[in-house]
Amino acid sequence: MKRNLNIFLLAIFVAFASCSFTTKTFDNPDKDKLLMQLITYLLEQGHFQPKDFNDDFSKDVYSRFLKRVDPYKHYFYQSDLDNFKKFELELDDQIQNYDVQFFNLVYEQLMLRIEESNATYKAILSSPFDYDIDETFQSDPDQLEFVSSKKQMRERWRKQLKLSTLSNYHDLVSEQDSKKEDSVIVIKSKSEFEAESRAATLKSLEETAVYMNDLRRDDWLSMYINSIAESFDPHTFYFAPQDKERFDASMSGKYEGIGARLQKKMDEITITELISGGSAWRQNKLQVGDIILKVRQEDEEESVSVVGMRLDDAVKLIKGPKGTNVILTLKRVDGSIEDLRIPRDEIELEETYAKSSIVKKDNYEFGVINLPKFYIDFKDKDSRNATTDVKKEIQRLKAEGMDGLVLDLRNNGGGSLKTVVDIGGLFIKEGPIVQVRSTGEDREVLSDRDKSVDWDGPLVILVNEFSASASEILAAAMQDYKRAIIIGSKQTYGKGTVQNVIDLNRMVKNNKSGDMGAFKFTTQKYYRINGGSTQLEGVKSDVVVPNRYTYVDMGERDQDNPLPWDEIKPANYTLWESSIDYQTMIDRSRARMDSSPEMKLIDDNAQWIKKVQSKDLYSLKYDVYDTDLKLNEKESKRFESLKDYQSGLSFESLPYELPLMENDSVFKKNRERWHETLQKDIYMEEALNVLTDLTLNPKGDALTILKE
Repeated sequence: MKRNLNIFLLAIFVAFASCSFTTKTFDNPDKDKLLMQLITYLLEQGHFQPKDFNDDFSKDVYSRFLKRVDPYKHYFYQSDLDNFKKFELELDDQIQNYDVQFFNLVYEQLMLRIEESNATYKAILSSPFDYDIDETFQSDPDQLEFVSSKKQMRERWRKQLKLSTLSNYHDLVSEQDSKKEDSVIVIKSKSEFEAESRAATLKSLEETAVYMNDLRRDDWLSMYINSIAESFDPHTFYFAPQDKERFDASMSGKYEGIGARLQKKMDEITITELISGGSAWRQNKLQVGDIILKVRQEDEEESVSVVGMRLDDAVKLIKGPKGTNVILTLKRVDGSIEDLRIPRDEIELEETYAKSSIVKKDNYEFGVINLPKFYIDFKDKDSRNATTDVKKEIQRLKAEGMDGLVLDLRNNGGGSLKTVVDIGGLFIKEGPIVQVRSTGEDREVLSDRDKSVDWDGPLVILVNEFSASASEILAAAMQDYKRAIIIGSKQTYGKGTVQNVIDLNRMVKNNKSGDMGAFKFTTQKYYRINGGSTQLEGVKSDVVVPNRYTYVDMGERDQDNPLPWDEIKPANYTLWESSIDYQTMIDRSRARMDSSPEMKLIDDNAQWIKKVQSKDLYSLKYDVYDTDLKLNEKESKRFESLKDYQSGLSFESLPYELPLMENDSVFKKNRERWHETLQKDIYMEEALNVLTDLTLNPKGDALTILKE
């Protein structure tokens, strides 16, 4: 059992010598061929759902690579595509023969086109733009064709550069208009602002060009390899040596800087996760989905554009010494642009652990446990783990007379599967928690075998779109047992797959080719005890509440090429039986949500955000551009009242924390901040409303048995 549970630790590196599926020797002296040989072997022999290397596979890799290297179609011409086209159905054979002929052809032509583009944008930016012309720019590359002439390419660049410069120009004009009454400022003409704006755009492009020039052939080859890897699924990925170092650091838990995970898609760098305990998480202003446009150091006046920059280089700009600040220019999910100053600091480990609070409502005492992740350290048996911490918090809350419990799994991205099974066991007598399946193998049912129940009272679990992996397993199990009511987004993230990471250097005998990097690939799927997968569908909340991400593409289903949903045979499990009419409780909560003006406003905000994000046609005429921005700003003010919402509830620390708060000012500040956040949390308020309804019903035990 322990071996099977440990395999689910996403952070673990597996020595290839321990893998049972190969005795093959890898020693090709050509590094390109050796790398291709390693990757293709792992994909064919180790991936959960291997693919046939055929013409369909070839076409997929072909389109992925071209989209990866020229996402906005501003380098290649149609003539280039005509030249590449002959390889569209040949890549499967090339890949199986470890041949990189297609890559070499594209790479050489791309280097030529990038050099040409440098001259193009410099020529365009040498002349003023006319913002009185009524014209538009299409920002969605899927709506564009590859150009056929230099004239068309220049026009594409001109419109893109004009939009970038118009944004700078509008900012300068607006700032001066807002300060006209200040007699100290020097009034500048619009022509001066136009020249400044073009200079700023040129500077940004030149900085990007420096980073592009620093890209080595190996960096572009990594893109080709990942076009192959991601044709299997979005979580299968090759880490080049420099990426592997960053991956190792993130898995060690030694986070530096602001404490956020970034992802590059196309030319944009997006916030995908805020690390619990990090400075950005504590500040509570940076949000998942924000796009980083520029980075500025606090001791410098100029910002550096990170649009199109390598992710590693952007991360280096954001990182810095503890105690300093970095200023990020962000494009928010609602389309607004904002500068945010974030302190750099070390992660506060205490904030990554489970924590609890007590709150009085309608003469009841309710407990709240926040679990940021499912943590455990298999190397150190004496270290803290999520199971023992949650168990302790339950015992402490029970000592205070807790009548009902809210387990908050929002933004919990997962962790150890062993911990999920153990925590699930705190709420049921015994039974299965999750099922696991590898390719070609029978399912394995992982069960809680401890008959004790730490909390048998009313239970509500809070989730959102960023509750993933292990969080989904726990929420699904409690839902299948009818042990808890799930409140949150329409569905959770929907990641039902497991990945392992292999250090490629361990596969090569007498390696003389240098660091080969590492490879992460999908090896297993897990399933609910009712037989359904959480892949794509996630866990559907019993009570759906809107939030600002409701209509935004954020889940596994919105990733490119995810593995499909499927189901297997259900496990034998026993429903948690009680006299509670769960459907009535759910209907009451839904009725409250439907009648809530705040929920209606949140849903309106979510729909507006989706509308803003879906916009892909921009006016390049100043007056129209200005009017559109003012309408956006006016609309956004409709939703400002949501920030001021107060539930009127008072959340308090448990007695054991009071001495700690007296002796540790940072700990005290973090707890006070958390309690203030809970007071403004409309979702937590509804979870407590549901607990009130549940508490009015008697508790029950498990009696009804489900059979396969």
